[in-house]
Amino acid sequence: MDFTLDSEQTALRDAVRALLKGYDAEHRREIVAEDPGFDEGMWGKLAEMGLLGLPFSEDDGGMGAGPVELSLVAEEIGRVVAPEPYVESVVMAGGLVAAAGTSEQKKEILGALSAGELVLAAAVLEPEGRWDLAAGGVTASDGKLTGVKEPVLAGGRADLFVVSATTSDGLALFLVEPGDGVEVTGYATLDGSRAARVAFDGASATPLGDGTVDALQALERVVAAAKIAYCHESLGLMESAMKLTTDYLTTRKQFGMTLNRFQALTFRAADMYTSLELTRSIVSWASMVLADRSSAPAQVTEAARRAKLQVSTAGRHIGQEAIQLHGGIGMTMEYAVGHMTARLTAIDHLLGDGREQTKHLVETLGDHGVVEPLP
Repeated sequence: MDFTLDSEQTALRDAVRALLKGYDAEHRREIVAEDPGFDEGMWGKLAEMGLLGLPFSEDDGGMGAGPVELSLVAEEIGRVVAPEPYVESVVMAGGLVAAAGTSEQKKEILGALSAGELVLAAAVLEPEGRWDLAAGGVTASDGKLTGVKEPVLAGGRADLFVVSATTSDGLALFLVEPGDGVEVTGYATLDGSRAARVAFDGASATPLGDGTVDALQALERVVAAAKIAYCHESLGLMESAMKLTTDYLTTRKQFGMTLNRFQALTFRAADMYTSLELTRSIVSWASMVLADRSSAPAQVTEAARRAKLQVSTAGRHIGQEAIQLHGGIGMTMEYAVGHMTARLTAIDHLLGDGREQTKHLVETLGDHGVVEPLP
């Protein structure tokens, strides 16, 4: 596999980096202190650049790009710890509409999302279901939904929900607008971003699609794509934490010499670099699996699980070491590494933490043949 970016991908990365360059720890604290928890002006700029419609077809108002281009945007968002709900609204909710919607629904909804006129939220997780995508806590009958979805990422600001619900024929996807029968309770999460508890009590719902698409299969693939996008966001976070740490070690002095002169600290920084590069390799591979149209659904799901497990391990390692190697300043709200570690921790728990990925990967061990040891 060739992981080298072409000229258009490099230009896209540089353009997104330039757009987001104004973010720093202080600016982020100001934004996440108030609802909706992200800069709606920046959301409009992302739309103007075509980033909100990046993965959608040109017929639906998008740019027709693929997972690699999405990964570049996610990494740049992670690099500056930007709180915009890009993965949540574009990759997750928008991805479900693109995968299961009718042509009319895709043109209307994805066109509005691409233009920055609409914020979507995917309501697919339930408080008693952990990360079970087939949990039956929300039911649909006669075009009405009843039950609770939580956490719904970016749900407090959503103009439209994409909801998974159990019907008499199995799992199905629905479109629900905030209003009568929909109670939305928003709150801040540990990293300062926003989620919501969304309770449906006879809420009017429109079926997403015409019933010809397997809703559970579509949901699993979109969630796998979202996991991989979150992994790329984590790569950006880890790279920034690594750079801040090495810069600190080469400038901060103790006992008349810079900290990088102490061998033990240099070794710890080298271990951080090893974790980062191993993670970059695995996550890039997962994106290539997703981009390959010949990949079976099971292959995409497994690649996403492997990438997220590595991100869970490396994110904890790099985040904790970044704080430790900064000493007392690493614990303060004024410094960025704490925000990065909080976001890495939140991403670890989104759509299944490392232990959850391990549990499912272990189940596949029996699929592999036994290799006899060499004499």
